[in-house]
Amino acid sequence: MLAPPFTALGIVKKLVDGSGIQLAGQNIYFEPKGAWTGEISAAMLKDCGCKYVILGHSERRSYFHEDDVLINKKIKAALKHDLHVIFCVGESLGQRERNETRGVIESQLKVGLEGLTADDFEKLIIAYEPVWAIGTGKNATPEQAQEVHHFIRAFLETTIGKPTAESTRIQYGGSVNQGNSKSLMDQKDIDGALVGSASLNAESFIAIINSAR
Repeated sequence: MLAPPFTALGIVKKLVDGSGIQLAGQNIYFEPKGAWTGEISAAMLKDCGCKYVILGHSERRSYFHEDDVLINKKIKAALKHDLHVIFCVGESLGQRERNETRGVIESQLKVGLEGLTADDFEKLIIAYEPVWAIGTGKNATPEQAQEVHHFIRAFLETTIGKPTAESTRIQYGGSVNQGNSKSLMDQKDIDGALVGSASLNAESFIAIINSAR
């Protein structure tokens, strides 16, 4: 799945058609229509040929002050328009240092997924992105990432049921590169990677893809 900027969606759609590679938007607004100048609706992404949308990304939370309630509205809007959602959760460095990781993740999951059914989870991917590891060159160790992924899966088992918890894909995002991708995806509960800057270099991105294969 590729998630280019909005302005490149049309071009990238033409390039990936017939390849099996899916297209995603980096965000949406939750209202279906109206006077929301500059915002992108779920219907607009569908019209561009998108199947996926990324919601709750740490940069949207940090820089644009998107809270869990707003993200929940966006998730529901996306699902209503038959878009698959990559739902991002993660803690800041300060929260990790204060041993608040589990509490932060649990709160983001509880509010962000409120009102969703087991059927909705068929169109949902969860991405764990420790904020302190995004674009910093730092990354969680495979063991640290696995611990949080296991916690997320256990939370899903408790709230939505074991079959859904086992089938839900949970990705890791946070300075994923060709040097660490295999060791991360070797972990039991890490089902893939949400790759940022390393995807901008074809050689490194292909290496990451091959490590997953």
